[in-house]
Amino acid sequence: MKSGRIVFAQLMDRVPGYRFRQCVQRYRGERKIKSFSCWNQFLCMAFAQLTGRESLRDIEACIRSMPERLYHMGIRGAVSRSTLADANEHRDWRIYADLAQILISIARPRYATDHPGIDLREPLYAFDSTTIDLCLSLFPWAPYKAKQRAIKLHTLLDLRGPIPCFIRITPAKIHDVNLLDELIPEPGAFYVLDRGYLDFARLYRFTQASAFFVTRPRKDMVFRRLASFPVDKHTGLWCDQYIRLKSFYPLKGYPDRLRRVRYFDRESNHRLTFLTNNFYLPALTIAQLYKCRWQVELFFKWIKQHLRIKNFYGHSENAVKTQIWIAVCVYLLVAIAKKELNIQLSLSTMLQILGLTLFEKTMLLQVLTESHPQNPTALSDNQLKLFDL
Repeated sequence: MKSGRIVFAQLMDRVPGYRFRQCVQRYRGERKIKSFSCWNQFLCMAFAQLTGRESLRDIEACIRSMPERLYHMGIRGAVSRSTLADANEHRDWRIYADLAQILISIARPRYATDHPGIDLREPLYAFDSTTIDLCLSLFPWAPYKAKQRAIKLHTLLDLRGPIPCFIRITPAKIHDVNLLDELIPEPGAFYVLDRGYLDFARLYRFTQASAFFVTRPRKDMVFRRLASFPVDKHTGLWCDQYIRLKSFYPLKGYPDRLRRVRYFDRESNHRLTFLTNNFYLPALTIAQLYKCRWQVELFFKWIKQHLRIKNFYGHSENAVKTQIWIAVCVYLLVAIAKKELNIQLSLSTMLQILGLTLFEKTMLLQVLTESHPQNPTALSDNQLKLFDL
């Protein structure tokens, strides 16, 4: 069935055009621009993400090889490597950061009813960062170590999606704990943090905002036990305690009581200690909440494997941030399409299919359903009968 519109254009329909133009106007993205608009820039970079292009020259060659398809893609005018490089270099990356926030606001309600993998009614978030290594000589604006350049991608992940709801890109030398200052705790929500975010003064903000955190303490933490509660050691629990900090500065930063849960993980043969300000959930649930933090690690692994955020088309800070934010936008567009069309495929499978069918004039739903066999057991088994006696 021919829809009259190519798959790429159907996917880009998920971008609200009016709100995108608002983002462009907010940062004067098309000031003194005559031909190559911000929308054209976004379409070219989104095409590069979906098809895994290696360089600007690769993008130019692929798009120019099918000039009759440019109009159907939504691109008006010729695409050249120098024009695209200039756009990535000078057009404000905040245009696409704001667009990503718009797409996040569209995607999150669609995943609000998804199960996070644990029996919890409250919102559940995981906060972490990943380091993206850069070339020492080409990226002097991102200092890290003496002979290394890198940036960090800080992400607060809604574990019902998973959909990123907070993203910041910083030089890698900035410590993770500083990003807690930019979070606005949601009352009643749970935030799962690793040990790198252990700052008692900053964590006390969560308690004051009626939000909950689950993290791991340092081994040298000094505390006073207030109460101990019986636990079922067959579940792996070792202890469930109420405590209060004793050291001067930690106690000054967090003057309230805390809950300390110890757990033995039989799979890894490790004893783990958790710290939380929630006193109502069962101790085993606290341990399971921290295990959910691994989903943010899987999110980082996924985007590094399937999107272009490790090799960059430009060397300036603006070009790097533009590429990362457009990659996030592409991830969100695919996630939105998955829910809108009720597709049962994984996001990685959808990306693989889309990368091969972007220029097909077929309904997007048809591409994503007919490209995947619905009944694998119905395949012919004649080959299995060759050796039957």
